[in-house]
Amino acid sequence: MDWHFRSRSHHCDDCEAAFEDKQPYHTILFRGMESLERRDICPGCWEQKHKTEPGAMGGYISHWQGVYEVPPPPPPEAIQKDNAETLLKKLIELNDPGHTEACFILAVMLERKRVIKNKDQVRNEEGGRMLIYEHTKSGDVFTILDPALKLAALGDVQAKVAELLEFGLNPPAADETTEDPEPVAAAVDKS
Repeated sequence: MDWHFRSRSHHCDDCEAAFEDKQPYHTILFRGMESLERRDICPGCWEQKHKTEPGAMGGYISHWQGVYEVPPPPPPEAIQKDNAETLLKKLIELNDPGHTEACFILAVMLERKRVIKNKDQVRNEEGGRMLIYEHTKSGDVFTILDPALKLAALGDVQAKVAELLEFGLNPPAADETTEDPEPVAAAVDKS
């Protein structure tokens, strides 16, 4: 016998009414054609159709009550596609050699998300590898220089990319209102 049944429903399986947060519901488990099946029932349908001795209505073999909880919203993606894509476009427009490594990491991230596709790679005049990408939806084509990152430098570059994704190209100025250490020292007991 197959013991995999479906998850809790978000609506009554009889009347199709959506469950509300903190609403009680009933679950019945019965033998289906090939496996055990689950039905989640609102209190109204339970009272009208199913509140009988176990096994009388449709032969259910188990019954329990629960309280419906609205599922939490899905967590945001660790890397927002639009933010990474927008940031990459801005960095490419700046054409700043200081952002070469960040552009490369962003391009790899977007390639993994299938936002862009690597179409080709060529060598530039200096012997570096240029990756040619195409945006899957718009068809825009752009090139990214492969900075030949060393594993030891990867952590710093990832931190820089994370900072760029969080704050953009204009990070907030460091808080210059640091407390004077003297009041803390004055608070120390000098006995």
